Amino acid sequence: MTTKTRGEQTPPRDRRRVIVGVGVGLLVVGAALGFGELAAGLFRATSPVVTVGDALVDNSPPFLMELAISIFGTADKAVLITGVVIVLVLAGAVLGVVALRRPLLGYAGLVLFTAAGLAAVALRRADDLGAAAAVVVGAAAGAVALALLLRSVRHTPEPGRGEGAEASADTETGASTQDSAAAVPAPGPDRGPGRRGFMFTAAGVLAASGSAGALGRWLPSLLGGAGSRAELALPAPAVPLPALPSGVDLGVPGVASFTTPSADFYRIDTALTIPRLDSTQWKLRVHGLVDRPFEIDMDELLSRELVEADITLACVSNQVGGDLISNTRWLGFPLADLLNEAGVRSGADQILSTSSDGWTCGTPTEVVMDGRDALLAVGMGGEPLPYVNGYPARMVVPGLYGFVSATKWVTDIKLTRFADEQAYWAQRGWGVRAPIKTMSRVDVPAPLGRVGSGEVVLAGIAWAQHRGIDAVEVRVDDGDWWEAELAAVPGIDTWVQWVTETTVDPGNHSVEVRATDSTGFTQPSERVDPIPDGATGRHRIRFTAT
Repeated sequence: MTTKTRGEQTPPRDRRRVIVGVGVGLLVVGAALGFGELAAGLFRATSPVVTVGDALVDNSPPFLMELAISIFGTADKAVLITGVVIVLVLAGAVLGVVALRRPLLGYAGLVLFTAAGLAAVALRRADDLGAAAAVVVGAAAGAVALALLLRSVRHTPEPGRGEGAEASADTETGASTQDSAAAVPAPGPDRGPGRRGFMFTAAGVLAASGSAGALGRWLPSLLGGAGSRAELALPAPAVPLPALPSGVDLGVPGVASFTTPSADFYRIDTALTIPRLDSTQWKLRVHGLVDRPFEIDMDELLSRELVEADITLACVSNQVGGDLISNTRWLGFPLADLLNEAGVRSGADQILSTSSDGWTCGTPTEVVMDGRDALLAVGMGGEPLPYVNGYPARMVVPGLYGFVSATKWVTDIKLTRFADEQAYWAQRGWGVRAPIKTMSRVDVPAPLGRVGSGEVVLAGIAWAQHRGIDAVEVRVDDGDWWEAELAAVPGIDTWVQWVTETTVDPGNHSVEVRATDSTGFTQPSERVDPIPDGATGRHRIRFTAT
């Protein structure tokens, strides 16, 4: 008669315990994250995962942050959040396996996770008590889920025991089937409903966690109210700008349009989730080295004489030929008028602005006060600022890279000195004045693209905000430079399109471009990395003519 030894039973008991333990751990993590998200939504606070991510961003060494930006670009935030979740999942799986054997160690692990979450709250630049509450609520939900799951596991009979168990021969002892069956203990009254009970418990925890997480994600929009973007009505500018001059768009397919749609406007910031501020609760404090500190709310801001300005914003992280640059028409109140109202004291050479999430930006005071269209902006593209672009108010200063000029979700402006206080990126070794460098880009042909031989259109954009572009020159295959045609522009604070044509034979070719600004400075060929104060170099692409 064929028999099976205990070592041949499938699946082995230890493997089953590990699988169940991993499942328990994942469900506990899911419960903690789901109910933490719900609490964050209720308290209008930051979720635990984002809290941990923010703490990592705020306390990472500069070289690591620069590396992440250079590798992942605008996807760096998604990569970080994904990494935090993966670590939590792996740690939860280990916790579940340990808790199955030593429940007290499982609860101790939850206590450690809670302590780490609260430490992350303390290490973040933002003061957010709601985030601490979300961590505690999430941990409590995880503890409840662990208790329910461990109870259901303890009440689940081992395979081969209890009702319906089949006896088998033991080849090691030679015991008969009847003797083996007699050795199996009968199920006791505390064995509960068995596997079905565990599955029901697991399904319940999963459903509750998922529902809580989804509700937490939707709550900000569900609770929108009068202060939401959809409810904000922008006034007409006191002196509207004329329509854009004809010819700002040359109509070349593939070239960035003169006005960037709001949905396509580049986004670079340190916020892992987009703040959704209530405009009815928003206030801006102006203080520091001023004679008359004051606060202004949204109603008062919108009652003032707002102005329009066409301004191109650019990120210092933009590589040569990069796309971290956009252009639009802004609506806002002149920052210089705001500062004059406060009365800036002598020696206050820095405007230290702070966003709602605690990020700080240092802007040279003299730049804002020199007559350029520096704005406390409330609208872009004829609409209120999108949440992602700084709703309800942000700073816009032409001629400077965004990290020293373009604070989104701004809530505080302090006049101070560069020698006394450093902004977020200055603390990490980046520049403190950072004027935008003269730059140009080839958009057409696309890099490594294929075009027909013969007449070929070459086109792109160039920019030197608050200086303006006087000329763009192009050359093919390292030949002679020739001047391209420039599109019209409404002023010196925007980019400009350029276009030209040439004839090429079949084969591989290169195109290089350089711009000259109104000061006579021509874009250099030497490549310099974006950090600490902006890239230099000429954009060069290769294409194939067929």
